[in-house]
Amino acid sequence: MNGVTRVLRQLGAMTINGVWRLGFATRFLLMILWYSGQSFRRLHLTIREIYFSGVLSLLIILVSGLFVGLVLGLQGYETLQRYGSSDALGVLVALSLVRELGPVVAGLLFASRAGSAVTAEIGLMKTTEQLKAMDMMAVNPIARVVAPRFWGGVLSMPLLAAMFSAMGVFGGWLIGVVFIGVDDGAFWSQMQAAVDFRNDVLNGVIKSVVFGVAVSLIAVFEGYDCVPTAEGVSRAITRTVVSSALAILALDFVLTSFMFRGQ
Repeated sequence: MNGVTRVLRQLGAMTINGVWRLGFATRFLLMILWYSGQSFRRLHLTIREIYFSGVLSLLIILVSGLFVGLVLGLQGYETLQRYGSSDALGVLVALSLVRELGPVVAGLLFASRAGSAVTAEIGLMKTTEQLKAMDMMAVNPIARVVAPRFWGGVLSMPLLAAMFSAMGVFGGWLIGVVFIGVDDGAFWSQMQAAVDFRNDVLNGVIKSVVFGVAVSLIAVFEGYDCVPTAEGVSRAITRTVVSSALAILALDFVLTSFMFRGQ
């Protein structure tokens, strides 16, 4: 009986803590939006964070997109060849990247590289009491530190997803047309005819924006809420990567179900 009571207490504590953190994160997001006006007055801060989150993530995004496109082209050709549809390789590669793989894989890479770095940066500022020092000097840490990093991630994510998809299409063309020998005209013409701007490209952009908001919010929240110790910062970074990955996959399912229902 004592064991059952202990388990129930632990489940209750975990539930209460989860609900509390969800409410605090929602309030934190509202505070970011409220103080964003003050943050945009110092536009150079947001531009610097776009460089930190976006430009410095370009290498891993482009290289990963190229290899994903190469794998898609190789696997897709082997599958389509069985049914005599190898000319539709461009359609397979483009739709796979624009609809799903581009936003999702780019979001996971963005969370691993930029999200963890933002959490570590804010967590270290909290550990060294820089945030408290700003508060004492009448400088709002939300407007000065958190909001620029949040908007830097939100603005960078769609651009990175688009570059990932473009590099993936190039990889599919490289392996399919240059190395395997698929007809170049059929590759591009069927892709242009099959990919719809509203149902495919725009839906992918919407997904990438939503993923950017989710990952950026989790990153800044975990850094701002972490325990101000080395172990606390380490746990916050781990929570950022894990929570961001789960949030991206869950949101992808929800958004995909709504998008397919609307078609």
